[in-house]
Amino acid sequence: MSSSCLLALESSCDETAAAVCTLDGRLIASRIASQVEIHRRYGGVVPEVASRNHVLHARLLVEQVLEDAGKKPADMSAFAATSGPGLVSSLLIGTSMAKALAIAEDKPFVAVNHMEGHLLSPFMDGNGPVRASIALIVSGGHTMLVRVHDVGRYELLGRTRDDAAGEAFDKVAKMIGLPYPGGPEIDKLARQGNPEAFKFPRSFLDGSSLEFSFSGLKTAVLYELPKLDLKDERLLADLCASVQAAIIEVLVEKLVLAAKRSRETLVTVSGGVSCNRGLREVLTARCAKEGLELLLARPELCTDNAGMIAFAAVQRFNQGHSSPLEADVDPNLSLVS
Repeated sequence: MSSSCLLALESSCDETAAAVCTLDGRLIASRIASQVEIHRRYGGVVPEVASRNHVLHARLLVEQVLEDAGKKPADMSAFAATSGPGLVSSLLIGTSMAKALAIAEDKPFVAVNHMEGHLLSPFMDGNGPVRASIALIVSGGHTMLVRVHDVGRYELLGRTRDDAAGEAFDKVAKMIGLPYPGGPEIDKLARQGNPEAFKFPRSFLDGSSLEFSFSGLKTAVLYELPKLDLKDERLLADLCASVQAAIIEVLVEKLVLAAKRSRETLVTVSGGVSCNRGLREVLTARCAKEGLELLLARPELCTDNAGMIAFAAVQRFNQGHSSPLEADVDPNLSLVS
């Protein structure tokens, strides 16, 4: 039987995931074992707990995703895994299993940059091939603007100087007593509030910079809290709406500025924060106004998942790329060298 698929594992943080993708980029099976409920009691991810649970879930997920796809390990053309950035102890679980499968089946191993998975995810679901574009990646640990020339040819235009957008959401949520993860909780409450109730700062820096900074917003919220009664549900909703509006405005304005400056007409947005409904609504309206084509991945492909890792691996594999089995994980792996 001819091989025509690739199996990928994702274990960079607290989600264990496996997926099978055809070599023409079609995702045919994807599963995720979430650890959100486990880490919620700690208010954040505990690395040792995360890696222990990856060990518990990885093998079963691989078996399940192969069954979902109607495939066997021997049917795979290659095996892939996230090699960074992320938690070392977590990354090692996924890469070790993918390498073991590659050795057992005598097939290539492909190491994937987690951020490249996010970067290319908007081109999934038939939106390919990967095209020249301006990409905004917004997640818990990263906020960056990247110019995509082609697969593997990326140019960093700007990144956060301090907190990432997702980190700002989560830290504000923790300050006001919302459960982990805080971003979705703020998004939910923001829909009931007035985004103009509080005048929080927008850090545009010098006005022409494509860098981001959200620490000032976090500090502004901290100073505002002693004046507020957060038991007032309306007030809490207004606070969330105002925080969200400040973050969204900066993200959207800088994305549009980057597109205009580079004269690209296609923009993509990915990463866990791109699930935010408020951000999606503002992006859609603003891109339509500016005459920009906007690609957004499905929400389930925006948070950490193996589908995007499989898709990115397929793009690399089809270019003839594979990774040495002795290649190590890198918790600080950069998207752009």
